[in-house]
Amino acid sequence: MQHKFIKRLKKQKEDALEYIIDEYLPFVKAIAFKILAPIGKQSAIDECINDVFLDVWQNAEKFQGEPADFKRWLGTITKYKAIDYYRALDKQNMRETELVDCYEQHNSNSEQTILKQEQKNTMLLHISQLEPPDGDIFTMKYFLEMSNSEISDALSLTKAAVDNRLYRGKKKLAESPQLKEMFI
Repeated sequence: MQHKFIKRLKKQKEDALEYIIDEYLPFVKAIAFKILAPIGKQSAIDECINDVFLDVWQNAEKFQGEPADFKRWLGTITKYKAIDYYRALDKQNMRETELVDCYEQHNSNSEQTILKQEQKNTMLLHISQLEPPDGDIFTMKYFLEMSNSEISDALSLTKAAVDNRLYRGKKKLAESPQLKEMFI
């Protein structure tokens, strides 16, 4: 009986394909499931099974062998088709993971940048409320990253005066809840 359907399948007779599907679906499904189960997508298993039977339909004339060898041929097609699906899905999962990581990293960097900018703006607001030359000293120290010696030279103050003004200014700025963490 099987020999008759293989001949009909080679002639592209649809009833032969229906017979092959009815007869071998559990066998093909078991192989596909074993290989693709770790991916965890039932839709991928179903697509793989459909592709296996499509390949059998399109390549039936290539089958050379006894009817008893047909099951082995079908199993081989299923195995390699499932492996191809597994590799494609694994690559897709890796790309998705990379995209998610990149997105999270970008968002994290963006959030950090925004937070830093907000802190700078808050600090500038509070520094602008300091008496001169304290506001200038803080701007030079924390935004222009000048050393205390450079600040003292630029403002014609002693280094000790700059140190004292920074100390007193930090205490004053630490009274603000938004800046407390920065200066403690």
